[in-house]
Amino acid sequence: MLSWVVTFLVIALIAGVLGFGGIAGASVEIAKAIFFIAIILFLISAVVGVVRGRSNV
Repeated sequence: MLSWVVTFLVIALIAGVLGFGGIAGASVEIAKAIFFIAIILFLISAVVGVVRGRSNV
């Protein structure tokens, strides 16, 4: 999922350099949204992992 963030960030940087402000702004917003979704999913999985505990295998 973080690869999508990097992809949209690169698109935003290229669009910003070329002067496409609208595309750059939209790409940055998409990258931010995906980044925060990834952080939330990571935190949820970390909490679930702690609650379930680890099995002794």
